Amino acid sequence: MNIFGHFEDEIRKVIADLAATGVLPQDIDTRRVSCEAPREESRGDLATNAAMILSKPAAMKPRDLAEIIAAKLVDITGIKSVEIAGPGFINMRLNPDQWQMRINDILAAKEAWGTSTIGKGSHVNVEYVSANPTGPLHAAHARGAIIGDSLAALLEKTGHKVTREYYVNDAGGQVDTLARSAHLRYREALGENIGDIPKGFYPGTYLKDTGEKLAKIHGDALLVDETEWMPIIKEFAIDDMMQGVKEDLLRLGVKMDVFSSERQLVESGMVEKSMQDLDEKGHVYEGVLEPPKGKSEEGWESRVQSLFKATNFGDDVDRPIKKSDGTWTYFASDVAYHLDKFNRGDRLINIWGADHGGYVKRMQAAVYAMSGNKNALDVLICQLVNLMDHGKPVKMSKRAGTFIILADVLDNVGKDALRFMMLTRRADQTMDFDYAKAVEQSRDNPVFYVQYAHARASSVLRNANISDDISNNTEADLSKLTDAAELNLIKIMASFPRMVEASALAHEPHRIAFYLNDLASAFHALWNKGRDNPDLKFIIEDDDEVTAPRLKMVAAAVLVIRSGLAILGVETVEKM
Repeated sequence: MNIFGHFEDEIRKVIADLAATGVLPQDIDTRRVSCEAPREESRGDLATNAAMILSKPAAMKPRDLAEIIAAKLVDITGIKSVEIAGPGFINMRLNPDQWQMRINDILAAKEAWGTSTIGKGSHVNVEYVSANPTGPLHAAHARGAIIGDSLAALLEKTGHKVTREYYVNDAGGQVDTLARSAHLRYREALGENIGDIPKGFYPGTYLKDTGEKLAKIHGDALLVDETEWMPIIKEFAIDDMMQGVKEDLLRLGVKMDVFSSERQLVESGMVEKSMQDLDEKGHVYEGVLEPPKGKSEEGWESRVQSLFKATNFGDDVDRPIKKSDGTWTYFASDVAYHLDKFNRGDRLINIWGADHGGYVKRMQAAVYAMSGNKNALDVLICQLVNLMDHGKPVKMSKRAGTFIILADVLDNVGKDALRFMMLTRRADQTMDFDYAKAVEQSRDNPVFYVQYAHARASSVLRNANISDDISNNTEADLSKLTDAAELNLIKIMASFPRMVEASALAHEPHRIAFYLNDLASAFHALWNKGRDNPDLKFIIEDDDEVTAPRLKMVAAAVLVIRSGLAILGVETVEKM
């Protein structure tokens, strides 16, 4: 049972009863009424904003309405006492059994604990990583990949149907440059002294492998005019780069459902069709843009061009959709791609890097124009990652030449540490990632701290020699779990379903990492308390009456940690 959801429903029943008796309006809207844990533990177990939310439609002062609601809440089974705080917040204290019995719920649900149906089967497309196929993934890509993948898992946990998608920007000038760079390395593989890499080419030595593969397959057959080798090498180089990307993603624990191609989108005529649709809806016109801020009119070439009326949908300026040579802009291709995604689902979520911050409004405006839904696209911007080692910046990769590749980071710290640590900051905050901290076995390393809690709990169950399903032990008296540290651990475990829902609704998977750290802290505190006070040990010889409920509590902790780490894509550890 989701204890917060249960009492939220009970509060709504009270409000419905008050409406039925004429105390409140019959059509009063309770959708914004919530039941959450109070910010301060001293305030009680649950708090509701019902009186604050409903006072205006009820034409009553919040405090007066709170008195009426509170008088009804005390009669609900499980509520021990009700208090009114401030202008009208209602705080409730529960009987201990309301928390203790949640252990049985957790053990019955197993790793499914926290699963919710709030998504109601709606389709969500989560696009993340989407790096240009011009080289290996770098460390900054890892952050977006981890956030996107964890968010997708979180949405699935809450009843959404999720598509994980990677958009391959395999059209345009950057892939022509990739092909020319690969052809240079191909000539090098055939024995030619290519000298310094020309300015504007991709200098990384990773393309040497591509050049050698081309030489092995084609021999000297591609030593011809560019018009002949360009399509061959372009396709080969893109495929070769994407193969490396996919391998790195799999090492990171990321498996995409769809890889969409910009080139295929353009060649299919989807861009032209989408722009025609926008035009037919009256969202396109021929006009002249004003000079960008900071640029004088003298240095600005004014010309008539096709513009999308982005300002009608929340953007700062209207946006060009066609270049001076008559080809579509990159933005036009993006509009077509997002229309294609929208036609496949209900909601769109993009995970973008910090350099795309200025692109958000125009894309949201385009999706709004096409869908009629202002909230159809949510964009999460991932800020930069500073890679450190013992507090000092990590040197650039020799293979890439200009950045640190993801494969090197994985080699140094492993998948689990990288995934968890990348979620210890909000996406919109710059973070320092220190190799030394990521592999350190101490409380300062959050992934170690959480995995150690799981390993400790698992060791307790091994030492108890439990071979059957502990949830079947109906004789265990959970009312024996009365110590403050025990109840604190149980309350945190019981709050997991609400945390999962809140994290999914906010599109913030980092909350799960924070939650797991709090859960681990509560478990370690109880473990240490048992070392100081033998009466609080999990296993007490010759006292099954106390040991049995404590073992069920420990087994529940194992399951909740396992469920939380599964969302983050981090493995559990049985022994450390």
